[in-house]
This record gives sequence, C-alpha cells and structure tokens, in this order.
Amino acid sequence: MVIDIQKGTLLEALKVLGSVPEFDPLLESDYYEGKVKNKVHIILLAKVDDKVVGCKIGYNKHKDGSLYSWLGGVLPGYRRHGVAKALADEMETWALNNDYAKIRFKTLNRHKAMLAFSLKNGFDIFNVKPKDELENYRIELVKHLK
Repeated sequence: MVIDIQKGTLLEALKVLGSVPEFDPLLESDYYEGKVKNKVHIILLAKVDDKVVGCKIGYNKHKDGSLYSWLGGVLPGYRRHGVAKALADEMETWALNNDYAKIRFKTLNRHKAMLAFSLKNGFDIFNVKPKDELENYRIELVKHLK
C-alpha cells in the first residue's frame, strides 16, 4: 500500500473524520474553523489510490513551543497499515521545520489503540484529568522533539 501524505483543507479533513467512528457525531464546521482560525496550523491528509483515508490537524494552541496535535483519524479499513504513523511522522517533520520543541495532545482513556500507538512512538504521559467515568479520563501526552 502506497500512502501519500499531503497538505489539505479543514473541510477535506472533516469529511474523512465524519467516517471515523470515534468522531461520531462531528460538531458543526464553524466550531472546528474557530479553533484554527488566525493560528499557525497544519492539516495533513493521507491518501491511498487518490482516496483520502486519514488526516491529522495540529495548531499552536499553547504558545509554549509546542504544537498541539488536535484531531486525527484513519478510516477503519486502513488501520494497521502505517497510515497513522505516516501522518504522525509528517507532522513531526513539519513541527521541527517550524521550530516547535515538542508535540502535545490529549485523548480519552477509552481510546486504548491511540494510547498504545502514542507510547510506542515516543510520547510520554504528563497529566491525567479525572472525569465522570474512568473511560472518560483525559490523558495528556507529550513528545519532545529537541
């Protein structure tokens, strides 16, 4: 499988996220536009045979030298084929080339595959925020690039 990573638009990314089960349902596009508007950001698309099968969106949320990896996902039929890794590697390269010292993100405790992927790829847990149920605890991760 040949994976092509390229820059894309927010609407293209939201279209693929609309088919990722973990993002059901998506919010209105205005919500997402408001998060990245007037902020340095990167939107990456993963394509296989010209079909968008995944995406990754990051932006300068914390203004502390970190890139916030905000949203990302891969269509279920394309998981475990290196798509998420290709997206993550491209985001990391972009972050380094744009003088970010680290990448941060958060996920929910119930997203075990994301947690395992992140730890395998050099991220460390730096904070856990309790919520109503254990599965909804927010887990914050960081990867130092420099």
